[in-house]
Amino acid sequence: MPFYHKLGKIPHKRHTIFRKPDGSLYYEQLFGTIGFDGMSSNLYHEHRPTQVKEIKGSYDVKPKIAIENNLKSYRLKGFQVTPHPDYLKSRKPVLTNADCDIILASPQSSTDDYFYKNSDADELLFIHKGSGKLRTHLGNLDFKYGDYLLIPRGTIYKLDFDDENNRLFIVESRRPIYTPKRYRNWFGQLLEHSPFCERDLRQPYELETNDEKGDFLIKIKKKGEIFDMVYATHPFDVVGYDGYNYPYAFSIHDFEPITGRIHQPPPVHQTFETDAFVVCSFCPRKYDYHPESIPAPYSHSNIDSDEVLYYVDGDFMSRNDIEAGHISLHPAGIPHGPHPGAVERSIGQVETEELAVMVDTFKPLMLTEDAMEIADESYHKSWLEDGHDH
Repeated sequence: MPFYHKLGKIPHKRHTIFRKPDGSLYYEQLFGTIGFDGMSSNLYHEHRPTQVKEIKGSYDVKPKIAIENNLKSYRLKGFQVTPHPDYLKSRKPVLTNADCDIILASPQSSTDDYFYKNSDADELLFIHKGSGKLRTHLGNLDFKYGDYLLIPRGTIYKLDFDDENNRLFIVESRRPIYTPKRYRNWFGQLLEHSPFCERDLRQPYELETNDEKGDFLIKIKKKGEIFDMVYATHPFDVVGYDGYNYPYAFSIHDFEPITGRIHQPPPVHQTFETDAFVVCSFCPRKYDYHPESIPAPYSHSNIDSDEVLYYVDGDFMSRNDIEAGHISLHPAGIPHGPHPGAVERSIGQVETEELAVMVDTFKPLMLTEDAMEIADESYHKSWLEDGHDH
């Protein structure tokens, strides 16, 4: 996130002597992206962060593709994904391309037995159900319903859940995730017309500094495999850091919708961006206030991008028979729009309570075997008018 954050103890200058109370040195690490050109933080460890004792092996977690070339609209019933005690085993990729994986997860237990690191991708976790604490080597963040957790690639983390009832919508991005350019000035500050600002973003607030030696299992994801690596010292041993590269949280409930006299296009709802996809937040808002406005979205052609909409809560005005946890996939190449009756229903309405997360990708998405287990195969016929075969 492009604004400065400092936590814990750091020396006056980078790359200078920083001693422990006993006179020995703390160990500095640059935690950076895009070579030495992207966002970075300088970390100071109790121990060298490089001490690998053993690599126990690896196992494959690549998405298993069921439909590679898709031109059919689908509805996926996300809450039908079976809960699993283990966080990593609970993650079910349902849609995938070269740039991202879209994952559903319903973990029942905290990550007690291992630490996790994704070395390839930034992870954006949306908390649909559940609460708890994200614990990382860069500090901790509390989370609850409606929170986005942005976890930069390379972050070592655990998730502590308050109970067993957890539902997560996860976007795993092999491209860096940023706030939208249209809402930033040339210094990186969020502008006055942005639907959120820096004070809405929650930074890590506590460090867990462990001065421990032993056997510490980190499960590291790289190129679709999980490697079990045993480190000689506790991964959470940072005494302080500063910089721009760290996890943060943002609540969808703090997004301030932009409205107008007539229907506003989806980019006004944009919350995050990469050079390969965007993420938008559809939040409770007043409808258009032109006396002849049609609040329902107009039909539009997906020529350049696949549209994924994850339904969180409220009444979804433009869709029939949609429930919380459902995902709609409208692929590139064909138009889509409101279901029959939705336009008429919308006229005269003054507000919506809908809550949803949208992901628009510029490369086509493939459906996985996990997706087909929760897929509605007849959804593509839901635009037929009465009198036609549904």
